[in-house]
Amino acid sequence: MNNNFDFSVADKILDAHGYKQQAVIAILQEIQEHYRYLPQEVFPYLSEKLDMSEARIYSVATFYENFSLEPKGKYVIKICDGTACHVRHSLPILERFREELGLSADKHTTDDLGFTVETVSCLGACGLAPVIMVNDDVYSAMTPDKASSLIQKLKEELANA
Repeated sequence: MNNNFDFSVADKILDAHGYKQQAVIAILQEIQEHYRYLPQEVFPYLSEKLDMSEARIYSVATFYENFSLEPKGKYVIKICDGTACHVRHSLPILERFREELGLSADKHTTDDLGFTVETVSCLGACGLAPVIMVNDDVYSAMTPDKASSLIQKLKEELANA
């Protein structure tokens, strides 16, 4: 176990859930909400605290698509590639985000952990297609040029944070 890792966040979350094995999904969700991913250090720690095998906890984390084992950026940009968005040209928007941020199909997160770009099957806003989400904010009728403007705005927010 990494002795430099601060487990106080995990301890608070575990306390709130009474160290119950059946709360493992909620515990993982809250840990991910704090760190924006599931750090590898939490698996042996949770295993010990929940009296549950590390493999079982890891299998839960890898079964659900919502969990990430890789660090994500402060801004997580989800580009819908469902049918409605795809036919309304969501791929050029994805390409513009990747181009502007120096990302690719293999590299999803900027080195400074400012941005993560990922595609999703559906955001449930087909009437607004093409649509993206940045964290919890929905942006409809997106275009590559609007994507560029949005990146500049978000980069300014990061610089001023």
